[in-house]
Amino acid sequence: MRVDLFDFELPEELIALRPAEPREAARLLVIPAQGELLHQQVGDLPNWLKAGDVLVVNDTKVIPARLHGVRTRGMAQARIDVTLHKRQEGACWWAFVRPAKKLNLGEMITFAAPASDQAASTNPLQAEVAEKKPGGEILLRFNRSEANLMADLAQIGTMPLPPYIASKRHQDSQDRHDYQTLFANAPGAVAAPTAGLHFTPDLIAALRAKGVAVEHVTLHVGAGTFLPVKVEDTIDHVMHAEFGILTAQVADRLNHIRASGGRICAVGTTSLRILESAADAHGKIQPFADETAIFITPGYQFRAVDVLMTNFHLPRSTLFMLVSAFAGLQRMTAAYAQAIAQRYRFYSYGDACLLFRADRPSGEA
Repeated sequence: MRVDLFDFELPEELIALRPAEPREAARLLVIPAQGELLHQQVGDLPNWLKAGDVLVVNDTKVIPARLHGVRTRGMAQARIDVTLHKRQEGACWWAFVRPAKKLNLGEMITFAAPASDQAASTNPLQAEVAEKKPGGEILLRFNRSEANLMADLAQIGTMPLPPYIASKRHQDSQDRHDYQTLFANAPGAVAAPTAGLHFTPDLIAALRAKGVAVEHVTLHVGAGTFLPVKVEDTIDHVMHAEFGILTAQVADRLNHIRASGGRICAVGTTSLRILESAADAHGKIQPFADETAIFITPGYQFRAVDVLMTNFHLPRSTLFMLVSAFAGLQRMTAAYAQAIAQRYRFYSYGDACLLFRADRPSGEA
């Protein structure tokens, strides 16, 4: 499909720079399979699910994946900006690096260390350029064990806020809390599964009281989620792979819920992508522990997910293509136009929408 079919104009002032407080006070645009769009709040979500349904959340945890380092050649030094985006193995990470072209294989990048670190002068955090790919992607081999690298990142790394936020304000200590979901447990993501940012303990308690189950999957979101689609046709776009886990126990419970007539509601496109990656041709969800580069565009036949809660996405993005596949391009184009007219807040810290598939029941429970 032509990528320009997924384009739209978004006023810059609608890009949210901070989340709503409290989280469930964010607006929720309900998009039924048919009929009028409804303007709600995230706190109203229990009204749209029923006893026997299940909410599937992504429990990945964002790591402080952005680093600033220095490459030294003789007396000359150059500043190097690094964003880790996918663990290769151990303390080896694929990263987007600027400027990448000036780095040679085998060169070392030295990173800043906290002033309290007495060993920094003799054992600074460093990374060797182990491999290079086109487009600024580089494999870095750090001089730490995996555990020690995570400890160093916690001290000297910064949260990888999306460029549409980072370009408009400085990051602060509040972002370490704001850019992490209630469910965050498995470190490895370099972008938040942002639909999960809306949830609070009170909202989860209200859902459980309604009889809605909550299950956890893991998909370590990569920085590739922010990359623009630069091709003219979707068939030419290459997705970055992300690692995900869906256990056998969770798969069994999800299959039982569906067999009993319950609906699977994915919280975020990340949860949806791993669920669809794990479902077989008959719609049965299988255990999964692998990379997925699933690319969902209109025409895709969904096998696992009945309802999707997600934020508002970038124009021409793979995520807007995904929601258009789920609810229909024409319906999503109209929904986004209404959201813009009603001054909904967009992107990671913004408002949310609740989508129902055309071939699944929708409406208040």
